[in-house]
Amino acid sequence: MVRKANIVEVQGLAGGKGIAEMHHIVPAEDLYGHGRMYAKVVLKPNSSVGWHRHVGETEPYYILEGEGIFVDDDGSRTKVEPGDVCTIIPGQCHSIENASETEDLVFMALIHNA
Repeated sequence: MVRKANIVEVQGLAGGKGIAEMHHIVPAEDLYGHGRMYAKVVLKPNSSVGWHRHVGETEPYYILEGEGIFVDDDGSRTKVEPGDVCTIIPGQCHSIENASETEDLVFMALIHNA
């Protein structure tokens, strides 16, 4: 099976600011109950994914391009860059920010069941 691109622009993703392009790779129904999202996320300059919690699921981010700030459950802020993996443990909160004025922050995100 081949799926065509499914790109959705979201303003204020998860209560964040600015614009995120969601490049949905596999729809939830094709994850067969094991998760709900697999996507490439492009955070535009000065944009963020808002602070949110994952209950009964986990979500790793794999940073592909750009630099950002990952905000972990304890509020710690860590600079992230290509090759870094940010793992969100079930029950924890997190957010990620692109503080760049000019460059996109691009990462893969997979929300799957704990």
